[in-house]
Amino acid sequence: MDLKDKQQAKREAQMAQASRDELVELIARALREDGTVEPLKGLHLHRSSSPKEPLHSVWEPVFCVIAQGSKEVFLSNERYLYDPSHYLLVTAELPLVGHVFDASKERPYLSLRLELDPTLVGSVMVEVGDGVFSDTGDVAPQNHADVRAINVSSLDAGLLDAVVRLVRLLDTPTEAPFLAPLITREIVYRLWMGEHGDRLRYIAALSGYTPHIVKAIERLHKDFDQPLRIDGIARELGMSVSGFHHHFKAVTAMSPLQFQKRLRLQEARRLMLGEGLDAASAGYRVGYDEASHFNREYKKLFGLPPIRDVERLREAAGKSAGPVG
Repeated sequence: MDLKDKQQAKREAQMAQASRDELVELIARALREDGTVEPLKGLHLHRSSSPKEPLHSVWEPVFCVIAQGSKEVFLSNERYLYDPSHYLLVTAELPLVGHVFDASKERPYLSLRLELDPTLVGSVMVEVGDGVFSDTGDVAPQNHADVRAINVSSLDAGLLDAVVRLVRLLDTPTEAPFLAPLITREIVYRLWMGEHGDRLRYIAALSGYTPHIVKAIERLHKDFDQPLRIDGIARELGMSVSGFHHHFKAVTAMSPLQFQKRLRLQEARRLMLGEGLDAASAGYRVGYDEASHFNREYKKLFGLPPIRDVERLREAAGKSAGPVG
């Protein structure tokens, strides 16, 4: 690298740091106490002044950026770590475990989560074109070597600048309704043009086996309390049972049965915490006929039997009802 390139790289690094500093200031000013707010439709800000217990929840398609602190997210046994230099992209409804571990009163964890609307994502993809679409109107098949519906990528200067401009609109509420949709569209465009833009295809339910897996995920979310008939789902999707298993796990890192178990157990936990159901009733509601079977699987996932786990959660400070970015 010659002197000119080094100077350019130094300027870019300084500009990126200035953007990160501004993002910290903007979020801290908008959210002076720990918690989560949604100041603009689809934009969620989060603040935490201490590390939190791992949180099990189902995430919808989102783009997440950390202004300050660090977080890890687990999909099954796979770990995704991100910080102010990286963003997290989730492109399908997945049962994830999120853990904020780098936070303090002096340097609170500050982050944002932007919902990714399938209609908007599809619209941007149509406009970008560039050989993406086939003659039938579907997205042309791409390289499926890595089709996981979650990933961490480097946060480049252009994408970071768009994020800062979006959050900056909180200071100009009269302009926000007009400019926020435009900047959100720019963010989707920059994600699409980034190194892992192909994952946005999952949101628009396009290309290769992706629409089949999207449909299967939707089906499992809808009928999670019903017996799982793999052969029937595979037949409906026009896939072999082995092919369905392979492609489902490629996207979600879990087998369909493991995916269903996660959904069932997370919903049972919510029912006990939010609606006061006892363990047997919650287990039955989500599809378990035997209380002992439910208790075993619950303890395997959450580390404690249902009643003890719920008691611990109720006593824990800073309990959250949903995912944070």
